Amino acid sequence: MARPDPATAPDAADRRPPRSGIYRLLSSIHDVPAYLVDRNTTVLAWNPLAAALIIDFGALPPERRNLARLNFLDEGVRRLYADWPARARDLVGFLRLDAGHRPADPSTAALIEELSAASAEFRQLWAEHQVKDKRHGRYLYRHPLVGELELAYETLRLPDDSGLALVVHTADEGSASHTALQLLATWTGRR
Repeated sequence: MARPDPATAPDAADRRPPRSGIYRLLSSIHDVPAYLVDRNTTVLAWNPLAAALIIDFGALPPERRNLARLNFLDEGVRRLYADWPARARDLVGFLRLDAGHRPADPSTAALIEELSAASAEFRQLWAEHQVKDKRHGRYLYRHPLVGELELAYETLRLPDDSGLALVVHTADEGSASHTALQLLATWTGRR
């Protein structure tokens, strides 16, 4: 079941909330981690496998359900990525891209200010002015329960709102990562 968070849904002054069909689509994805994020990398909804892979988003206060914040400020999430510097660079490039689309957005400015104050690594990467759209790629995860997983990701922008994206992670069929992902799915009760 996808877990939407009404407290972090986009406000009406900015844009319409995601259609209910998006939540139903996310709820129908059982075998791979998937989540819905906004332009600031705030996780708006997720499936159980995404929570098992990254962090239990539902156990976090809504203001902490942000991938950039988690990657720079949470040691557990940071350790999850075998190549954390590449992950960090990707996130900052993505934030810079979206900040360029909405330069006067106070929520983006507040996130950048917070991360700049709390993380020297973020400050350094932000100062490099790299821009990157995260459409697809691969990350190697070091999961504490199932070990290493090399997962591809696809970022699907919603046609009615390019500020929202559905991110889906997959493993190559028959690979050790696929087996580990199936084990993680079993552990979450989704298989």
